[in-house]
Amino acid sequence: MSFLSTITEGKYPTHAFRKKASFPAQRRINSSCWIIINNHVYDVTVYLGQHPGGAAIILKYAGRDATLAFEPIHPQDTLERNLPATCHLGIIDSSSAETLAEQNKSRVKTKDELRVEEALKRRPPLHRMLSLYDLEDVARKVLPFKALSFYSSGADDEITLAENARAFSRFFFSARVMRPVSRCDPSTTILGYKSSLPIFVSAAALAKLGHPLGELNILRGCAAANIIQMVATYSSISISELASAAAPSQTLFFQLYKPSKQADAKQLIQEVEKLGYKAIFLTVDAVVLGNRERDVRSPWLNDEKEAMKFYVEEEEKEEVNLLGTSTSSILNDDKDMSWDVVPWMRSVTKLPIILKGIQSVEDAVLAAEAGVDGIVLSNHGGRQLEYSLPPLEVLYGIHKRRPDILTKMEVYIDCGVRRGTDVVKALCLGAKAVGLGRPFLFAQSAYGEAGVNKLIEIMHREIITTMRLVGASSVKELTPDLVERVDWESVRARL
Repeated sequence: MSFLSTITEGKYPTHAFRKKASFPAQRRINSSCWIIINNHVYDVTVYLGQHPGGAAIILKYAGRDATLAFEPIHPQDTLERNLPATCHLGIIDSSSAETLAEQNKSRVKTKDELRVEEALKRRPPLHRMLSLYDLEDVARKVLPFKALSFYSSGADDEITLAENARAFSRFFFSARVMRPVSRCDPSTTILGYKSSLPIFVSAAALAKLGHPLGELNILRGCAAANIIQMVATYSSISISELASAAAPSQTLFFQLYKPSKQADAKQLIQEVEKLGYKAIFLTVDAVVLGNRERDVRSPWLNDEKEAMKFYVEEEEKEEVNLLGTSTSSILNDDKDMSWDVVPWMRSVTKLPIILKGIQSVEDAVLAAEAGVDGIVLSNHGGRQLEYSLPPLEVLYGIHKRRPDILTKMEVYIDCGVRRGTDVVKALCLGAKAVGLGRPFLFAQSAYGEAGVNKLIEIMHREIITTMRLVGASSVKELTPDLVERVDWESVRARL
């Protein structure tokens, strides 16, 4: 009996393993579930009740090759780290591997896959990309629908998502003239580490959804330009692989979703430190996942592009995955974190500790009192709490009410940054540096590593141009008197 016929009949292809399994020839898929990934067979039965997105998404690929669905959202070592050795059943034989490869090669592509292939052929030349918006426009055309929905989604009605960018249009420059600016230096330090620009890559998960090399594209572009990258806990490239691929002098930070089990959290923190990451950015604004309806809807809308589905009164009740693409994140994270987490982290690591997701002046004060090394003013790109304040407005509030905070620790912001003018405004108000998340995802999705290089090149040009026009030859000269908040309706930022 051939390998494929055993799949068709729901049997386990024990003859196809190099390492034999001891299953009976026929069993119910949901009582003993195996899948194939990169020609390796895994028994994932134990994981059916634990998978954050529910068992249905696994059972969909029971007895089948799940590689195309698995790879874009999981690091290579996911199964090795999470499944016991007894669940690693072996490797299919060469003839079966060839059959699977031929099947994948000849399978009928979806309308969305065909659209993406055509869009990739029609990308404009890279030299025509003049702004981050240009890179985003290309990315929106070439991204698979699911990836675009995940990257671009915000919470609820996405008002916060829009206001993050619009907030920058409420601040105008009081530029100074007659100042020497022929030599303009935009470099700075972040936690003592040199950066050629006052920007960094803010953690954003699942870059492989947009490009097969994912976070490696960002890593390489940052290495070439001496920009610091913050790596996400749920990166689609493993933290160890990224650390190994980094340039010798490259600085990497780590964004931590703290596991609820202290032992697991300690192990992860110490692993990150051992791998050479230079700081830990603890995410504090995601105790539960925001209501990201655009992402949740994407599978249904994608199905409708292939074939319309309609309501049938007698249909079986279908389980809705309200977590969307983020099924693997935060369900097992600590929902009871308090300020006690800071001294606990100090006890298990010597790395600098930064709190990412501060959304009020009051919590910025508490963070300073807790003795952290820095904070990131952030509302998670508008993906968590709808109607949370734009980080630039929180920064302005700190500047007006508690400017002393800006001297006690380093303060950064992210969310909504798309222009060099945005960066300069934030620095004038006291930010040490500015993080960009989505723009790097869009850039690498559109053009790979070259897109990351182009993004950094654009930001370099725009930041220097803005600095010269406001009369500053270094970031130290970007002071609060160069910016003021207006209370009249300004031209809307592009959204």
